[in-house]
Amino acid sequence: MSSKLVGVGVGPGDPELVTVKGVNTLRAADVVVVPVMDSGERGRAEATVLHYVPEDKVVRVVFALNERTDRARREAAWDAAGERVAELLREHGTVAFATIGDPNVYSTFTYLAQTIVETVAGTVIETVPGITAMQDLAARSGAVLTEGTEPLTLVPVTAGSAVLKDALAGPGTVVAYKFGRQAAEVAEALRETGRIGDAVWGSALGLPEESVRPAAELDGEPLPYLSTLIAPARRAGGRGGKL
Repeated sequence: MSSKLVGVGVGPGDPELVTVKGVNTLRAADVVVVPVMDSGERGRAEATVLHYVPEDKVVRVVFALNERTDRARREAAWDAAGERVAELLREHGTVAFATIGDPNVYSTFTYLAQTIVETVAGTVIETVPGITAMQDLAARSGAVLTEGTEPLTLVPVTAGSAVLKDALAGPGTVVAYKFGRQAAEVAEALRETGRIGDAVWGSALGLPEESVRPAAELDGEPLPYLSTLIAPARRAGGRGGKL
């Protein structure tokens, strides 16, 4: 029996932002895998999925997403997670993997798919796109991501503040992901480059604890890890001037 692994983007947390195709794919799959931390709490992907499929169809797989120092332990968790999904693929025809945001943008699914290709011969890999955090934050804050010929740069702050500073020194809009633990460094970079005035950050988008605030209010205190920042392009004004 041929098997299929489908990465389904379920958006940043608001269940209403899952696409119709995403919902249909989750419901059509034999099982739906959701990644969980080794501490066991329910993550955003799982909470979103449970709005659309019954709990007995959901399989929780530990990916040790909160492990950032012990590389050996983290890799062991990845190997175990890959083997668990491989078992499910051998038992079922179609396995959906729910990931927050989009499965092709800084997603756990990318690494899982690579493992499955190497361990379960003939598995078909597909993805269903999802709404990203930067799109949701732009909608909730009113920040325009791009106009005319402006570039858009997406930076994971986990790559280091120097990468963010280089992006902010350039043209166009800069989006920063996963910056919560480096909030003080991000605020400093925004001020140094003169980009803090129009910048906005958000966390827990679409959830009861949602926060959307001007970046000028950053006070150096750590924020939730999955916080997102938008620093809009410097715009001189004039409708259609950059077309």
